[in-house]
Amino acid sequence: MTAQGVFVSHPEVVIDPAVPVPRWHLAPEGIAKLRRQPFAAPPAAIWASDETKAIESAGILAARFGLPVQVHPGLAEMDRSSTGYRPRPEFEALADAFFARPEESVEGWERAVDAQRRVVAAAREILAGHAGGDLVLVGHGGTGTLLMCAWAGLPIARAHDQPGAGCTWRFTLHPLRVTEPWRPIA
Repeated sequence: MTAQGVFVSHPEVVIDPAVPVPRWHLAPEGIAKLRRQPFAAPPAAIWASDETKAIESAGILAARFGLPVQVHPGLAEMDRSSTGYRPRPEFEALADAFFARPEESVEGWERAVDAQRRVVAAAREILAGHAGGDLVLVGHGGTGTLLMCAWAGLPIARAHDQPGAGCTWRFTLHPLRVTEPWRPIA
């Protein structure tokens, strides 16, 4: 059987404008959602971005199988430190622009094309060192969408973005192919 992979985006977080976005923690409803995430078979490895919410998400999933969480900073969300926290309507408008104009920096955010190159390189590095078996990558909606678009041969577009916080998409490792687009965690 072909080894499978799943990309998991962190679910709901505690939004705290006083804390840098990469250091936000999971909210209780996000933790509960992750505890319901089904797996057909135990994964061989779980990797996370270096952001707190991704590491916490990976830890919840890894604990089920007694696995360590491995961290790769290249899986991080797009760098949007130039704007920091923005209320939801402003954030959504910036995210729309990020996907609509991937070759441009939106208010100082990392360009979508650069974030895509970074996350693809990180995932390929992880895959190159993967000893076999199923694999879980835990990250973020934006860069998870960029990775899925790259591997599926899709243009960068918000139309391919996750439908909400806490979703998954699936892929095969050999050959590397997206087999299921974003779906909400069960």
